[in-house]
Amino acid sequence: MARNPTDAPRELLLLKLLPNLVSILALCSGLTAIRYAIAGNYTLAVLLIGIAAALDGLDGRLARMLKSESAIGAELDSLCDFVNFGVTPALVLYLWGLRPETSLGWIAVLVYVVCCMLRLARFNVGSKVAAGEAAEKTSFIGVPSPAGALLVLSPLYLVFALDRTLQISPVLVAAWMVGIGALMISRVRTPSLKRITVSSDHARYVLVAAVVVVAAVLTYPWVTLLTLCLAYLAGVLWLALRGWRRAPTG
Repeated sequence: MARNPTDAPRELLLLKLLPNLVSILALCSGLTAIRYAIAGNYTLAVLLIGIAAALDGLDGRLARMLKSESAIGAELDSLCDFVNFGVTPALVLYLWGLRPETSLGWIAVLVYVVCCMLRLARFNVGSKVAAGEAAEKTSFIGVPSPAGALLVLSPLYLVFALDRTLQISPVLVAAWMVGIGALMISRVRTPSLKRITVSSDHARYVLVAAVVVVAAVLTYPWVTLLTLCLAYLAGVLWLALRGWRRAPTG
Protein backbone atom coordinates (compact mmCIF):
# COMPACT_ATOMS: atom_id res chain seq x y z
CA MET A 1 0.00 0.00 0.00
CA ALA A 2 1.51 3.31 -1.09
CA ARG A 3 2.02 5.92 1.61
CA ASN A 4 0.25 9.22 1.18
CA PRO A 5 2.85 11.98 0.76
CA THR A 6 0.86 14.17 3.13
CA ASP A 7 1.49 11.64 5.91
CA ALA A 8 5.24 12.20 5.80
CA PRO A 9 6.65 13.77 8.99
CA ARG A 10 7.25 17.49 8.74
CA GLU A 11 10.90 18.50 8.74
CA LEU A 12 11.93 20.83 11.54
CA LEU A 13 15.21 22.66 11.92
CA LEU A 14 16.95 21.54 15.08
CA LEU A 15 17.81 25.15 15.87
CA LYS A 16 14.12 25.99 16.17
CA LEU A 17 13.92 23.71 19.22
CA LEU A 18 16.36 25.95 21.08
CA PRO A 19 13.70 28.20 22.73
CA ASN A 20 11.88 25.16 24.14
CA LEU A 21 15.18 23.75 25.36
CA VAL A 22 15.88 27.03 27.18
CA SER A 23 12.44 26.82 28.83
CA ILE A 24 13.18 23.27 29.99
CA LEU A 25 16.56 24.34 31.35
CA ALA A 26 14.80 27.11 33.28
CA LEU A 27 12.42 24.53 34.74
CA CYS A 28 15.32 22.31 35.77
CA SER A 29 17.00 25.30 37.41
CA GLY A 30 13.87 26.13 39.40
CA LEU A 31 13.32 22.56 40.54
CA THR A 32 16.97 22.23 41.55
CA ALA A 33 16.55 25.35 43.69
CA ILE A 34 14.04 23.39 45.78
CA ARG A 35 16.58 20.61 46.24
CA TYR A 36 19.21 23.00 47.60
CA ALA A 37 16.65 24.75 49.80
CA ILE A 38 15.82 21.39 51.38
CA ALA A 39 19.57 20.94 52.01
CA GLY A 40 19.69 24.38 53.66
CA ASN A 41 21.74 26.07 50.93
CA TYR A 42 19.49 29.07 50.40
CA THR A 43 22.17 31.13 48.67
CA LEU A 44 22.40 28.63 45.84
CA ALA A 45 18.62 28.24 45.79
CA VAL A 46 18.15 31.97 45.20
CA LEU A 47 20.88 31.92 42.56
CA LEU A 48 19.12 29.12 40.69
CA ILE A 49 15.83 31.04 40.79
CA GLY A 50 17.69 34.00 39.32
CA ILE A 51 19.10 31.79 36.56
CA ALA A 52 15.59 30.53 35.84
CA ALA A 53 14.39 34.15 35.56
CA ALA A 54 17.23 34.99 33.16
CA LEU A 55 16.45 31.96 31.00
CA ASP A 56 12.76 32.88 31.07
CA GLY A 57 13.59 36.26 29.59
CA LEU A 58 15.70 34.60 26.93
CA ASP A 59 13.42 31.90 25.51
CA GLY A 60 10.77 34.25 24.14
CA ARG A 61 13.34 36.44 22.44
CA LEU A 62 15.00 33.40 20.91
CA ALA A 63 11.64 32.17 19.61
CA ARG A 64 10.93 35.52 17.95
CA MET A 65 14.44 35.79 16.56
CA LEU A 66 14.33 32.26 15.11
CA LYS A 67 10.69 32.67 14.04
CA SER A 68 9.79 29.49 15.92
CA GLU A 69 6.87 30.72 18.03
CA SER A 70 4.31 28.01 18.61
CA ALA A 71 1.29 27.30 20.81
CA ILE A 72 3.20 24.49 22.51
CA GLY A 73 6.12 26.81 23.23
CA ALA A 74 3.82 29.39 24.78
CA GLU A 75 2.16 26.79 27.02
CA LEU A 76 5.53 25.33 27.98
CA ASP A 77 6.80 28.78 28.94
CA SER A 78 3.72 29.42 31.08
CA LEU A 79 3.99 26.07 32.87
CA CYS A 80 7.67 26.68 33.58
CA ASP A 81 6.84 30.14 34.95
CA PHE A 82 4.30 28.60 37.31
CA VAL A 83 6.89 26.22 38.73
CA ASN A 84 9.84 28.62 38.76
CA PHE A 85 8.09 31.74 40.07
CA GLY A 86 5.14 30.24 41.92
CA VAL A 87 5.94 26.87 43.44
CA THR A 88 9.71 27.21 43.85
CA PRO A 89 10.00 30.57 45.71
CA ALA A 90 7.04 29.64 47.89
CA LEU A 91 8.69 26.38 48.96
CA VAL A 92 12.09 28.04 49.43
CA LEU A 93 10.55 30.67 51.70
CA TYR A 94 8.57 28.01 53.58
CA LEU A 95 11.68 25.91 54.20
CA TRP A 96 13.63 28.97 55.26
CA GLY A 97 11.32 30.89 57.54
CA LEU A 98 7.85 29.36 57.84
CA ARG A 99 8.39 25.91 59.31
CA PRO A 100 8.06 27.16 62.93
CA GLU A 101 4.48 28.09 61.99
CA THR A 102 3.75 25.00 59.92
CA SER A 103 0.01 25.38 59.40
CA LEU A 104 0.00 29.16 58.94
CA GLY A 105 3.06 28.99 56.74
CA TRP A 106 1.57 26.35 54.49
CA ILE A 107 -1.62 28.36 54.10
CA ALA A 108 0.51 31.31 52.97
CA VAL A 109 2.30 29.03 50.48
CA LEU A 110 -1.00 27.85 49.04
CA VAL A 111 -2.34 31.39 48.74
CA TYR A 112 0.78 32.64 46.97
CA VAL A 113 0.94 29.70 44.55
CA VAL A 114 -2.74 29.98 43.66
CA CYS A 115 -2.35 33.73 43.11
CA CYS A 116 0.58 33.06 40.80
CA MET A 117 -1.50 30.53 38.87
CA LEU A 118 -4.35 33.01 38.49
CA ARG A 119 -1.94 35.76 37.42
CA LEU A 120 -0.48 33.57 34.69
CA ALA A 121 -3.93 32.44 33.56
CA ARG A 122 -5.07 36.05 33.28
CA PHE A 123 -1.96 36.93 31.31
CA ASN A 124 -2.41 33.98 28.97
CA VAL A 125 -5.97 34.80 28.04
CA GLY A 126 -5.06 38.46 27.72
CA SER A 127 -7.88 39.72 29.94
CA LYS A 128 -7.63 43.47 30.48
CA VAL A 129 -9.84 46.04 32.05
CA ALA A 130 -11.09 48.45 29.43
CA ALA A 131 -9.59 51.45 31.17
CA GLY A 132 -6.21 49.74 31.48
CA GLU A 133 -5.59 48.75 27.88
CA ALA A 134 -3.65 51.90 27.10
CA ALA A 135 -1.60 51.46 30.25
CA GLU A 136 -0.53 47.97 29.11
CA LYS A 137 1.80 49.67 26.65
CA THR A 138 3.99 50.95 29.45
CA SER A 139 2.94 48.91 32.49
CA PHE A 140 1.49 45.59 33.58
CA ILE A 141 -1.76 45.08 35.43
CA GLY A 142 -0.74 43.28 38.60
CA VAL A 143 2.76 42.16 39.55
CA PRO A 144 4.14 39.70 36.95
CA SER A 145 5.16 36.28 38.23
CA PRO A 146 8.98 36.82 37.86
CA ALA A 147 8.75 40.08 39.80
CA GLY A 148 6.52 38.35 42.36
CA ALA A 149 9.20 35.71 42.90
CA LEU A 150 11.80 38.45 43.37
CA LEU A 151 9.62 40.33 45.86
CA VAL A 152 8.36 37.40 47.90
CA LEU A 153 11.91 36.42 48.88
CA SER A 154 12.64 39.89 50.32
CA PRO A 155 12.58 38.71 53.98
CA LEU A 156 15.34 36.25 53.14
CA TYR A 157 17.39 39.01 51.45
CA LEU A 158 17.01 41.23 54.49
CA VAL A 159 18.14 38.61 57.00
CA PHE A 160 21.13 37.55 54.89
CA ALA A 161 22.10 41.19 54.22
CA LEU A 162 22.34 41.68 58.00
CA ASP A 163 24.45 38.52 58.43
CA ARG A 164 21.50 36.70 59.98
CA THR A 165 21.54 38.92 63.06
CA LEU A 166 17.86 39.75 62.49
CA GLN A 167 15.07 37.30 63.20
CA ILE A 168 11.79 37.85 61.35
CA SER A 169 8.63 36.35 62.82
CA PRO A 170 7.14 33.57 60.68
CA VAL A 171 3.80 35.35 61.00
CA LEU A 172 5.26 38.43 59.29
CA VAL A 173 6.85 36.28 56.59
CA ALA A 174 3.49 34.58 55.96
CA ALA A 175 1.72 37.95 55.82
CA TRP A 176 4.32 39.23 53.34
CA MET A 177 3.83 36.18 51.13
CA VAL A 178 0.06 36.64 51.11
CA GLY A 179 0.48 40.35 50.38
CA ILE A 180 2.69 39.72 47.35
CA GLY A 181 0.21 37.12 46.12
CA ALA A 182 -2.55 39.72 46.41
CA LEU A 183 -0.48 42.19 44.37
CA MET A 184 -0.08 39.59 41.62
CA ILE A 185 -3.82 39.21 41.07
CA SER A 186 -4.64 42.86 41.75
CA ARG A 187 -5.42 45.52 39.15
CA VAL A 188 -2.55 47.65 40.38
CA ARG A 189 -0.39 48.99 37.56
CA THR A 190 3.21 47.85 37.82
CA PRO A 191 6.34 48.83 35.86
CA SER A 192 7.19 46.99 32.66
CA LEU A 193 10.84 47.26 31.66
CA LYS A 194 10.02 45.57 28.35
CA ARG A 195 7.99 48.55 27.21
CA ILE A 196 10.24 51.38 28.38
CA THR A 197 12.05 53.21 25.59
CA VAL A 198 15.14 55.38 25.90
CA SER A 199 16.74 57.92 23.61
CA SER A 200 19.59 56.60 21.50
CA ASP A 201 21.77 59.31 23.07
CA HIS A 202 21.18 57.75 26.49
CA ALA A 203 21.61 54.12 25.45
CA ARG A 204 25.23 54.02 26.59
CA TYR A 205 24.27 55.17 30.07
CA VAL A 206 21.65 52.44 30.30
CA LEU A 207 24.26 49.83 29.33
CA VAL A 208 26.67 51.16 31.97
CA ALA A 209 23.88 51.11 34.58
CA ALA A 210 23.09 47.49 33.67
CA VAL A 211 26.75 46.55 34.15
CA VAL A 212 26.75 48.27 37.54
CA VAL A 213 23.64 46.36 38.62
CA VAL A 214 25.08 43.02 37.52
CA ALA A 215 28.37 43.76 39.28
CA ALA A 216 26.50 44.78 42.42
CA VAL A 217 24.45 41.57 42.38
CA LEU A 218 27.63 39.52 42.10
CA THR A 219 29.48 41.49 44.79
CA TYR A 220 26.73 42.40 47.26
CA PRO A 221 23.88 40.07 46.28
CA TRP A 222 21.56 40.43 49.26
CA VAL A 223 21.79 44.21 49.59
CA THR A 224 21.39 44.63 45.84
CA LEU A 225 18.39 42.30 45.60
CA LEU A 226 16.75 44.07 48.52
CA THR A 227 17.42 47.45 46.89
CA LEU A 228 15.91 46.25 43.61
CA CYS A 229 12.79 45.09 45.46
CA LEU A 230 12.43 48.46 47.17
CA ALA A 231 12.95 50.27 43.86
CA TYR A 232 10.29 48.09 42.21
CA LEU A 233 7.81 48.72 45.01
CA ALA A 234 8.56 52.45 44.75
CA GLY A 235 7.72 52.22 41.04
CA VAL A 236 4.43 50.49 41.86
CA LEU A 237 3.61 53.20 44.39
CA TRP A 238 4.48 55.95 41.89
CA LEU A 239 2.22 54.45 39.22
CA ALA A 240 -0.57 54.09 41.77
CA LEU A 241 -0.25 57.74 42.85
CA ARG A 242 -0.13 58.92 39.25
CA GLY A 243 -3.24 56.93 38.42
CA TRP A 244 -5.01 58.30 41.48
CA ARG A 245 -4.17 61.88 40.53
CA ARG A 246 -5.40 61.38 36.97
CA ALA A 247 -8.64 59.74 38.09
CA PRO A 248 -11.65 61.96 37.40
CA THR A 249 -13.23 63.55 40.44
CA GLY A 250 -16.85 64.29 40.98
